[in-house]
Amino acid sequence: MLTIYDWFGYELPIEDRYRLIKEAGFDGVMLWWSDDFGRDRHGRGDYRNGPQLARETGLIVENIHTPVLNQNNLWLDNLDGEALSACYMQCVADCAEFEIPAMVVHLPDENHPYTALGLDRIKRIAETAERLGVNVALENLWNLTNLAHVLEQVDSRRIGFCYDCGHHYSYFPDHDLLNRYGSQLMALHLHDIGGARAQHQLPFDGPIDWETAMKKLAKTGYSGATAIEAMNWDYEALTAEAYLHKAVDRAKRLDALRRYRPSSVN
Repeated sequence: MLTIYDWFGYELPIEDRYRLIKEAGFDGVMLWWSDDFGRDRHGRGDYRNGPQLARETGLIVENIHTPVLNQNNLWLDNLDGEALSACYMQCVADCAEFEIPAMVVHLPDENHPYTALGLDRIKRIAETAERLGVNVALENLWNLTNLAHVLEQVDSRRIGFCYDCGHHYSYFPDHDLLNRYGSQLMALHLHDIGGARAQHQLPFDGPIDWETAMKKLAKTGYSGATAIEAMNWDYEALTAEAYLHKAVDRAKRLDALRRYRPSSVN
């Protein structure tokens, strides 16, 4: 299955966006679960309409990405910390309501060390996720200490790992994250680290060695979607249609690499 982040750029009504994604050859979408960053510029109603509109177009909804603007608040012993915890709890409930199997979460970064209170909040989120049957995938960014602590301390089959290849090679390229957390893998974010912003470029347009990266992914046995999380930041000269056709071509190349099962992977 090939999926793409639904808010990949361009000023498009959401219905047109999903139609173009489907026509390009993608099977599904990852939804941005917030009105942050101008998501609702076209006035089509709140983001909760996304699942129905995507499915009416014939797309599978793979997961949602939870809000990120206040991600560092999770450990705080104050109202801001409680508000973010409640936000994530609501996202779990939303996934259950809209029959979306997983949500992706950013933990606080390296400047915000984990706390016992924060870990307790994650455990409460895990309990709710277990009750409602929702996977909570924690994404790697510049947050390896916090990510490692939570994945190693929270014993829940509903708490796992969202592997972001671009963030991996940007922040911690010397750490073999797939070898360490591949057994807990619940979602992928695949993008390259070239371009003007050094992130969220289409795969094969930057310095990542995708053959090696996909062989390591294959070794984990992960069977989920090949998921592109690129933006059009370096492709503004392309139409949305041309961009999506280029994106699906890259997704197919990655999918072929990860389906290959070598006898050994370094």
